[in-house]
Amino acid sequence: MSEIRVGLVGYGTAGAVFHAPLIHATPGLRLAAVVTRDPDRAAEVTARYGAAAVKDADDLWPRCDLAVIASPNRTHVPLATAALNAGRAVVVDKPLARTADEARELVELAGRKRLMLTVFQNRRWDGDFLTLRRLIAEGALGDIYRLESRFERWRPRPKGGWRESGGADEVGGLLYDLGSHLVDQALQLLGPVREVYAESDVRREGVAADDDSFLALTHDSGARSHLWVSALAARLGPRFRVLGSAAAYVKYGLDPQEDRLRAGAVPDEPGFGADPEERWGRLGTDDASEPVRTEPGSYLDFYQGVAACLTNGSAPPVDPRDVVDALTVIEAARRSADEHTVVRVR
Repeated sequence: MSEIRVGLVGYGTAGAVFHAPLIHATPGLRLAAVVTRDPDRAAEVTARYGAAAVKDADDLWPRCDLAVIASPNRTHVPLATAALNAGRAVVVDKPLARTADEARELVELAGRKRLMLTVFQNRRWDGDFLTLRRLIAEGALGDIYRLESRFERWRPRPKGGWRESGGADEVGGLLYDLGSHLVDQALQLLGPVREVYAESDVRREGVAADDDSFLALTHDSGARSHLWVSALAARLGPRFRVLGSAAAYVKYGLDPQEDRLRAGAVPDEPGFGADPEERWGRLGTDDASEPVRTEPGSYLDFYQGVAACLTNGSAPPVDPRDVVDALTVIEAARRSADEHTVVRVR
């Protein structure tokens, strides 16, 4: 395909802030149509991207070669299934599904249809994650003993919406949201998990899904991951603290790409993924450490990988089977928190 027509389902935060700008900036992709019933959003997608606004996903399939599902979590599986059955390649925002079995069925359907299915695990292209992956590959930390990773915020007053107020049927809560990224990154860095322990709480009034959770993962290698997601962190911990036999790496502050997208920055402009020097992490010990330049983050690489997959048959940027493994861990974490026990997954 010389030009890949992209249809986007959903133009809320995920669709408007992340997917649409990245699609628009990727050579070979054209945002052709967006599903939205909001007249102001419909006007925006036409004015900003020249895309048609349609009211129903069934009207989208004939207008696109690639369907991007950025709608509420509970709709991911039925919409991805419909897109695959319509013969369209599919990108699904995380989480791919509520359960590993649902995700596995989607992977199998895509295989039978010989269509690309991939998942928007954009945090694989955070600069701090890329830096940590490089340091581990170079052996700069020695053998990894423990990965500590956090997505913490201070939001004592709920924002509202299905992510916080919806129950299990909405696939809401921080464990499925930011936790999907933390688990995915831990698996990418340290490999398969054999045991899961979790604590998960609903702390704020009016919230129905977890807003303060902790996961402890034991990897096959013997390394451990300690992961936190919270909306109630009045003082933020380090984004990463990784302890190894030779050194530790400690990094504060979030990757800047999300804030820049929210501010309207163009994702292919120079310096878009650059981390300010004052926020670089440090490598070493308490006796001697040095700053480590953060690798430039690049969410655009995800959609460039999608374009490459569809035009020349290269591997998708995120193997959906990886996401099945991550959902297996998340399901085990939910069970662990409910039953107050360690759950073995391998």
